[in-house]
Amino acid sequence: MTSLCDLAPLIERHWRTHGRETPIDGLLINRADTPCGPIPALYRPSFCLVVQGGKISVLGGVAYRYAAGQCLLASVDLPVTSRITEASPDRPYLALSLAIDPAIVAELLIEQTAARDALPGFAALATSDHDPALRDPFRRLLELLDCPHDQAVLVPMIRREIVWRLLGGPLGPSLRQIGLADTHAARIGRATAHIRDHYADTLRVAELATLAGMSVPGFHRHFKAVTTMTPVQFQKQVRLQEARRRLIAAEEVARVGFAIGYESLSQFSRDYRRLFGAPPGRDAAAIRAQLMPEPALP
Repeated sequence: MTSLCDLAPLIERHWRTHGRETPIDGLLINRADTPCGPIPALYRPSFCLVVQGGKISVLGGVAYRYAAGQCLLASVDLPVTSRITEASPDRPYLALSLAIDPAIVAELLIEQTAARDALPGFAALATSDHDPALRDPFRRLLELLDCPHDQAVLVPMIRREIVWRLLGGPLGPSLRQIGLADTHAARIGRATAHIRDHYADTLRVAELATLAGMSVPGFHRHFKAVTTMTPVQFQKQVRLQEARRRLIAAEEVARVGFAIGYESLSQFSRDYRRLFGAPPGRDAAAIRAQLMPEPALP
């Protein structure tokens, strides 16, 4: 049987080749050789397995800790702040994550009789020890990065296998709720996905409530219960995280502020500094310096 030790060298090798984003859609690799953070990020519905090291993800003041052999499931789009807590040059933090398509969950629920049982309370983030049966499909997924001609046929099969394994494990109850169209989780998930895809547009809560099939008061209540924030707060975090990504790529501050939906650049700078701890230009320059240090003078 595949072990976590078997996954570590694959992650290391493909990190050197591809970096964080791999050619397989939704498959991300994470590596760090020192503790770091805070790291604001937008988690999409996804499953993360830590192979080595440890991490903390914080949502709404609640910390979710997971280390080697443990995993985290994000059931809807969520702005989360994380810290890598265990990492060293000799034993770097190594993890991989895979986006989860609610449509695949819905298809597989038809095959799972337990899906008819009553659903427990919903948690947008959940952690657990990993199911050892997941290690082999993840190994095969990583190995497919060396076989691009096989990916179109084999990757969808492995995705379904991973989701099937998750449905039968301790994270299954949370995962099931994003595959059932009438659950509050699935309805709020449609709204968070819409905000993610249209973050620069004017936020219209009534339209989001209609998309979720809820009254406006009910939508506000359930949205905050799932995401720990209001729709306006959620959109602001999505906008600012997209701004940071663009600024790191050396886009001009004013251009980015207007592109993500701000009408006032001073308000953009204030909100950005409140979330990231430094003004937009200075924060981006510091990150670029860390990623691409200047060569030493002779």
